[in-house]
Amino acid sequence: MRITDELVIDEAEIEERFIRASGPGGQHVNTTDSAVQLRFDVEACSRLTPEVKARLKRLAGSRLTKEGVLVIRADTQRARERNRIDARSRLKALIERALVAPKPRKKSRPSLAAVRRTKEAKARISAKKAARKKPGAED
Repeated sequence: MRITDELVIDEAEIEERFIRASGPGGQHVNTTDSAVQLRFDVEACSRLTPEVKARLKRLAGSRLTKEGVLVIRADTQRARERNRIDARSRLKALIERALVAPKPRKKSRPSLAAVRRTKEAKARISAKKAARKKPGAED
C-alpha cells in the first residue's frame, strides 16, 4: 500500500476480515459479510519511525488496542469492495496525518507597552467605579 512516494507499507502487515454489517438491509444483510475490519499492527511496522508511530497511536485513539493494533471498521457501503476501499483510504489518511510533524509552539509574551496600556486601562476603569461610591462609604 503506497502512502507517499517514500513510504510503502507491505500488504502482509495489513489484515482484513470480512464481517456482517449491522443495520437495515433486509434478508440480504443476514447472508453476506460486506463489512470490513482492517487491522494494522503499528508496533510491528518496520517502515514507520518511532515518532510517527507515537503520533499515529495518539491519532488512533480508541481504535487502537492494548497490543498496539489499529482497528478500522468500514460498513457504510453495501458492497464489500467499496467498504474495503473505504477502510484502506481511512488508514492511508491516518498515516499521512501522522507523518506530518506538528510545528513547535513558540513562546510569546506581550510587549512592555501593551502591558502598560492594559494596566492604565484597568486603572481608569477602577477610578470610574470608585467615583460611583457614595461619599463617606468606607469598606
